[in-house]
Amino acid sequence: MLSLTNKRILLGITGGIAAYKCAELTRLLIKAGAEVRVGMTRAATQFITPLTMQALSGQRVHLDLLDSDAEAAMGHIELARWADLVLIAPATADFIARISQGQADDILSTLVLATSAKIAVAPAMNQAMWADNSTVSNLNVLVDRGYHIFGPAEGEQACGDIGPGRMLEPAQLVELSASLFETGELAGKNFVITGGPTREAIDPVRFISNHSSGKMAYALAAEAVAAGAKVTLISGPVNLPTPESVKRIDVISAAQMLVATLEAMTDCDVFIGVAAVADYRPIEIGKQKIKKSDEKMLLSLIKNPDIISEVAQLVDKPFVVGFAAETNDILSNGKDKLKRKGLDMLFANNATKTFNNDSIVVTALTETNETELKEGNKNVVARNMLQLIATALNKR
Repeated sequence: MLSLTNKRILLGITGGIAAYKCAELTRLLIKAGAEVRVGMTRAATQFITPLTMQALSGQRVHLDLLDSDAEAAMGHIELARWADLVLIAPATADFIARISQGQADDILSTLVLATSAKIAVAPAMNQAMWADNSTVSNLNVLVDRGYHIFGPAEGEQACGDIGPGRMLEPAQLVELSASLFETGELAGKNFVITGGPTREAIDPVRFISNHSSGKMAYALAAEAVAAGAKVTLISGPVNLPTPESVKRIDVISAAQMLVATLEAMTDCDVFIGVAAVADYRPIEIGKQKIKKSDEKMLLSLIKNPDIISEVAQLVDKPFVVGFAAETNDILSNGKDKLKRKGLDMLFANNATKTFNNDSIVVTALTETNETELKEGNKNVVARNMLQLIATALNKR
């Protein structure tokens, strides 16, 4: 399955009549999962407006090399580093000639020269210009440098000629762009993962919580993205950086995590409940700091919502994966939780060896199977967990 999920594409538009197709091209790239930013030559703005491309991409359009606002942070270099693919569409004969010579006299040619990303050009020009020896020579230079040439197609041209030189259609360019990337096992799947602890307030300065570091959830999020999935990570309070290309939603309490989780279920293929959600919360929360007075302080607690059970009971539920962090009878307790909560898969582990640790050993449980995953770094084990999930999804 071809997918552009999590891919960053810099669309470079040059001054040809086919530039009008870039509106549809941008829409289809985003629909395929890509994040799109646009750079345009000045000539391109005569065929399609930057405002149109900004509205479709949701991002500022880059027009000038010497932009004082952007260049204060070396904007063109950052943009060149940002991209996974630079797609020049349409690529005019003039632009192809300039980049074949290594020119860098505008924003787009500079980005091409500065990037280490894959570069693809979609030629669009009159059939005679396409056949000219200079164009042929310039394209050979680009091919020798490892550029990808998409097209052109044959057919009627704006000038009335018929022959090769038409830019490929947007859908074809999206398919060719996707083919440049290795497709992961989870390409196109939407994951929602909860992670970290929750904190249940006693008063403005005190709370009930646990030792969860969030490392397992963050490892799963990072590895799911690497496998091609689109990931939303709903995180309790942790001291971890957000994994690349992951949408992170920060929450504090179990109630907040439940709301965020149910809102994310509208487009979810796989839910993984890794968060160590506090089982109980105080019935009453002190409006001011509770002063220390008596030798004892009694708290009345009430059960928190069971987030993973709520998800498993949805009419249109995703593939639901749980975790059982136990201190004793790990497998029997894990099997009981799997059945009682109606989960599709559960990973059982020893809580005392997992919290705040970089390694983990787990046993994967389903209704019919039991698979022990050897102890290893949480990222490595996360990869193996996702392999089991991918296999189960393929069997559905």
